[in-house]
Amino acid sequence: MINPPETLETARLRLRKPVLEDADEIFRQYAQDAEVTKYVSWRAHRSVNETREFIRVCLQELAAKKSVHLVIVRKEDHQLLGMIGLRGGDHKWELGYVLARAYWRKGYMTEAVKALVTWALQRPEIYRVWAVCDIDNKASARVMEKAGMQREGILRRWSIHPNVSDEPRDSYCYAILKQSRRAR
Repeated sequence: MINPPETLETARLRLRKPVLEDADEIFRQYAQDAEVTKYVSWRAHRSVNETREFIRVCLQELAAKKSVHLVIVRKEDHQLLGMIGLRGGDHKWELGYVLARAYWRKGYMTEAVKALVTWALQRPEIYRVWAVCDIDNKASARVMEKAGMQREGILRRWSIHPNVSDEPRDSYCYAILKQSRRAR
């Protein structure tokens, strides 16, 4: 269990807890976009009601301190760009993220990943933040590398990306670790 942050700030972004009122914008920006959702673990949303239900689940998990879900908002104009989160427990937490297509290749996701990873590794109970991405998802792999995560290998038939295939696909595994006290 973890106490999620209310907000995290970077030079250009504010990461904050989602609210139900975000559903329309999340649906419009990316949840229904086949290209954005190609490599995620959920099917593209067919209605804003699916997006509202997703936010309700996120809020329940946040309240139970089982995960961290944050929307990514650009500071300059308060535009919602995507979402980022951590889930897991014990000493290792899994990172996940999604970004609306209009904001790809602008460094926003790398900035958000760095902020959330830094926050997580400052928690005394978290020693490892890890993530996987489909081996064909070069952009996601590059985000993790730019954020300081290291590729640990390929996990064969690891993840089902229902918007690509109903069968498990190979994934790269990336991680970043808290430095050992002994190594300091």
